[in-house]
Amino acid sequence: MTETIHSGGCQCGAVRFQAHGDDFWPSICHCRMCQKQTGGYFGAFATFKDDLVTWTRGEVSYFESSNIAKRGFCKDCGTPLTYEWHGDGISLAIGAFDDPNKVAPNKQLDVEARIKSFDTLHELPVKTFGDDGPEVINHQHPDHDTKNWP
Repeated sequence: MTETIHSGGCQCGAVRFQAHGDDFWPSICHCRMCQKQTGGYFGAFATFKDDLVTWTRGEVSYFESSNIAKRGFCKDCGTPLTYEWHGDGISLAIGAFDDPNKVAPNKQLDVEARIKSFDTLHELPVKTFGDDGPEVINHQHPDHDTKNWP
């Protein structure tokens, strides 16, 4: 039986990781610290035991967001990568995985802090990406491991 390896990394490719196995805890958290870390409505994380996460390129930089936790990010491009606390587990940002659908959240945390408009996002009009405006040329790291980057 082959072990599942979930790979991912930051937008610029300076930091890459692998998370091993399918025993993880995926969630979204609506707390203000997660909102501020991501600049979005919530933080989305898949939590793996510490010994199941390997950093395969570069080093994570940290901001201590509280007395019990720190948040990891790429110092080069600013991509949020982790939420880490004093315990056995490292929460990896779901959007940083090469295939985020394989670590999709299955629960919500701290819903009391949820931004109210979150509940009506699905009602917003839909506009297809690229309907107007210039062609977008992507400069970010591809969604797979590479030997060298850039």
